[in-house]
Amino acid sequence: MVIPVHDVNPTRRTPWVTYALIAAGFVVFLRTPGMAGSVTGEGGLAQLCRLESFLDQWAAVPRELIHERLPRLVPTGQVGVGPAGPGCLVGPPDYDKSPPLSVLTSMFLHGSWLHLLGNMLFLWIFGDNVEDRLGHVRYLLFYGVCGYAAAYGFAFVNADSGTPMIGASGAIAGVLGAYLALFPRVRVWVLVPFLLFLPLRLPAWTVLGAWFALQAVYSYGAGVSQAGTVAYLAHVLGFAAGMLLAWPLRRGTLPPPEPPGAVWGRRARPGTPWQGQSRPGW
Repeated sequence: MVIPVHDVNPTRRTPWVTYALIAAGFVVFLRTPGMAGSVTGEGGLAQLCRLESFLDQWAAVPRELIHERLPRLVPTGQVGVGPAGPGCLVGPPDYDKSPPLSVLTSMFLHGSWLHLLGNMLFLWIFGDNVEDRLGHVRYLLFYGVCGYAAAYGFAFVNADSGTPMIGASGAIAGVLGAYLALFPRVRVWVLVPFLLFLPLRLPAWTVLGAWFALQAVYSYGAGVSQAGTVAYLAHVLGFAAGMLLAWPLRRGTLPPPEPPGAVWGRRARPGTPWQGQSRPGW
């Protein structure tokens, strides 16, 4: 799997929504019980019980989404001792949870620093150009629609699952699908793990197409030993939703120029062909 680090694709407006989503992801992660001080998100039993209670309240659970009802017993966040030894206590929920709304809150939850940083990296690199093309408001709505499509699609296939779904991966996969539809030939700098890390500049269709193919293979449990711990199918569904939503905008999207002498530049420089001009379809 290649690691994207930069795309040569100037923008004409500041991606405030993308910045806000990234900032919100970090803020929520730092306020998630036990996550801020751990690289892996793992800890003692008391921390695990608090985390289970937190996720049960704020994460999306497939069987709750499909059946529209909450379980009678949920983790309380406290540790107890039973016949099998210490464990997390359960009891009637002391909160009112809306399953549809839990899809929205689950988009800002992550299970580890690696989970968070991986998602935010992809959003940082590819989100600004999709926001630039859609506009701030439409981009925010697009992001939410892709997240909901990924979550509910996964829930329909796993209707009896009680495992909480967390992460912005489904929504960000939608951003990747839109990027592929709008900017398939844009060059993307990636690091390829070969001995150390080999930097290459590849077209977006190669990078994102390979990413989608891996998610599709993993969604069938091939090539990974713990496929059930990651909702790969949600990635596939989010990507497909984003690509379908962005496809009608392809004809109005001009291919971006590559600023001369600014390989790592993000913004359009004065003198580029579309600087100061409007694009068709805006």
